[in-house]
Amino acid sequence: MRLTRRALLAATGGLLGATALAACGADEAAPARPTPTPGSPRLTLGFSYIPDIQFAPFYAAHALGLYAEAGLDVTLRHHGGSESLFGALEAGEEDLLVASGDELLQAVSAGSQLLTVATVYQQYPVALIVREESDIATPADLRGRTIGAPGPYGGNWFALLAILDSAGLTVDDLTVEYIGFTQQAALTTDAVEGVMGYLNNEAVRLEASGIAVRTITLPEDAALASIGLNTTTALAERDPETLRAFVAASLQGIRAVVDDPEGAVELSGEYIPGMTGAARDDARATLEATIPLFGDASGRVDLERWQAMAQFMAGAGLLEGEVDASTAATNDFLP
Repeated sequence: MRLTRRALLAATGGLLGATALAACGADEAAPARPTPTPGSPRLTLGFSYIPDIQFAPFYAAHALGLYAEAGLDVTLRHHGGSESLFGALEAGEEDLLVASGDELLQAVSAGSQLLTVATVYQQYPVALIVREESDIATPADLRGRTIGAPGPYGGNWFALLAILDSAGLTVDDLTVEYIGFTQQAALTTDAVEGVMGYLNNEAVRLEASGIAVRTITLPEDAALASIGLNTTTALAERDPETLRAFVAASLQGIRAVVDDPEGAVELSGEYIPGMTGAARDDARATLEATIPLFGDASGRVDLERWQAMAQFMAGAGLLEGEVDASTAATNDFLP
């Protein structure tokens, strides 16, 4: 089943135009998708990771013509780990970037003129992952244990610090092994007692491999902001209406995926090379774990959380200077 016009209208509250967007069954005609009109503002959306089902909302907004209906000509660009996280955005090669708010705050503290304009994941996606039979049940149980993390950077590291902080612990109270992105192998071979990983990545892959696991997530009041839509302050000041149109279409994409996950998997196959057979099953499992992270799909930025995050990250020595979080995140571009 593909994302249908009926599903899209339900997901977007009836805000779409009259053009049908996709076929639902063999007996339905498949009308042409909306395409950008000549002269539409051109935007490049960057993804700091290889093609993956986690980006299904943006694939949907692109493939189903939501960006085109918003009067935009949007190009999707994956740059994975082959370049610096915000380098292309700051160089003008990208206009927007899907990336974590805590990493953006780090960049802002170093002098980057960047801004988060919408929240994609309302729940922080990183957790401590342990085997089902482990006696590690709460953050307090981490004292004296051996935990694996890719390194002292990024979301996995920030989440570990936040989990420890919730129990009044620091990294000095346990042994942290830097294991790169080998969480699955490290936990499977018992090289460590737990690993930091993503709820919609490592946790899913461990379960798929037959390793029963439990996750210890961040406290609800943890001072970390997750994946969002980020841009430059220059674009926000220069073309606010274009930015608002982009954010609105992207949020429609999120709601469409939530409404029709199976259709989203089918559609995403156009953007993810080799997504057949087992890879498609993996994508379904990953999307199932991703959808709860979207929360209410409103895109709302929790500005109080951002202020708390600035204080937490500064106290943990993660920022290069003081940051007024109100200048790094805004709700001004939400529909």
